[in-house]
Amino acid sequence: MKRKSILLVLCIGMILTSCESKISLNSTDVKNEKNQKNTTMENPDKGYNLPIDEDKKKEVVNDCEEIMDIIRDIYSEYNGIQEADQNTAEQMMNRMKEIIKQNGNPVIGSDHYSVMDNYQKMEQFLKSAEQEEKGSVILYEADTDGGITRKEYSYDGKEMSVMSAKMIWSEDTEPVLTYISLSKIKEWAYTENGNFCYELCVPEPPEVTEIVDGSCIIRVKPLSEECREYSKKYVSTFGYQGNNLLCSNWNAEDMQGLDYNGLYEYFYQMKYGEKFTAEKEVVGIPAEEFENVIMTYLPVTKEELKEWAVYDEQSNVFIWERLGCGNYSPTHFGLSLPEVTEVRHNEDGTIVLTIHAVCDSVVCNDVVITHELTMKIQDDGTIQYVGNRILDNGIDNIPRYQYRLGNLQN
Repeated sequence: MKRKSILLVLCIGMILTSCESKISLNSTDVKNEKNQKNTTMENPDKGYNLPIDEDKKKEVVNDCEEIMDIIRDIYSEYNGIQEADQNTAEQMMNRMKEIIKQNGNPVIGSDHYSVMDNYQKMEQFLKSAEQEEKGSVILYEADTDGGITRKEYSYDGKEMSVMSAKMIWSEDTEPVLTYISLSKIKEWAYTENGNFCYELCVPEPPEVTEIVDGSCIIRVKPLSEECREYSKKYVSTFGYQGNNLLCSNWNAEDMQGLDYNGLYEYFYQMKYGEKFTAEKEVVGIPAEEFENVIMTYLPVTKEELKEWAVYDEQSNVFIWERLGCGNYSPTHFGLSLPEVTEVRHNEDGTIVLTIHAVCDSVVCNDVVITHELTMKIQDDGTIQYVGNRILDNGIDNIPRYQYRLGNLQN
């Protein structure tokens, strides 16, 4: 997981890869780090790329090869197909999980909303470590490329470390080890929300010229099936960058502040099941098409859209501009993933989702903000979003939203 996405390449050349990512951001853009029980390394010097005993390395490699062998047939069945279809890749990953979990160890998928099977063993390890009890646990991750990642966490009574190994398939369907590494964990916490948050020891300036992010969040205690379904189906598409559906306060009587020009591509994806594409950086969307997409999911009129969105009356088009360097300043918060933690069904037919913004980039915070998104199922089965409320003054703890076309202000 998981955390962990949640995935993204931004215009500044920032690339995030799992728990070890290179970024160039200001750490002040998220202000409300939660008060959590942390265990801190006493001697944080180095602590990465530590030497691995040869016998231990052989043990890890042999274990990975055994796991790869039992999922070989599943990979062969899906080989090549999953690369072109995300749903197929997830099907393969879930079938692999079903096989791997039979050894009794915790196993998770690379999808952010994946359930950790056998999570009790991971939870027991973490709770014992909180009591300074020595122990270890192995976590397997089934990846959508058909390979696996093996992470062995160890606690010696004072410090925690993780030995990570990744194995993939060669062209002739033979397992290949791509890396194995041992690192100490600088800080860690098992939060009340059921997440294992930690920061690896990584190279720091002046040893490196870029900031290397060693932050990681892994959901240990699974969310309910309903919360996972609502997370994936109704909020994961939007996230917290490029649009402000989830990171602003609004309701059916106060909707002029929404970034409709930014929201268009996300609603388009929900409506048609594919991402919106355009050959140019800036294009005009015919008014009828734009209005049809937006009005499917928001209770606004054509007249209101023409007033509140960026609209060219002469050409009768709404302006869309690709998210990029000129209209988006990357923030840690923008990389957060929405996680539905509660679903409430009201008598009036509305559904209220309680959502945590989970950020595993630098700040390693599993509740940057909490907000309530209200939606309603229409007679034809479609969803309309009718309001969002950020709780506990959380709006003051996140960066000011940057509108896609730069002409609107909160």
